[in-house]
Amino acid sequence: MSGTKDKVKGLANEAMGNVKQGIGKATDNEKLRAEGRAQELKGEAQQIKGDIKDAVKKP
Repeated sequence: MSGTKDKVKGLANEAMGNVKQGIGKATDNEKLRAEGRAQELKGEAQQIKGDIKDAVKKP
């Protein structure tokens, strides 16, 4: 998988995580908020992975 694909997936996971957190906060659902935070962190990690892949490809 290219670095760009990792970055796009990371952004999508971050966005969905933020949505889940917002819904969890609005409904006072701690489990949903925690799931959202975990998904957001996963997205951040995917973006870092993409950055690393791109950096390794450059001469």
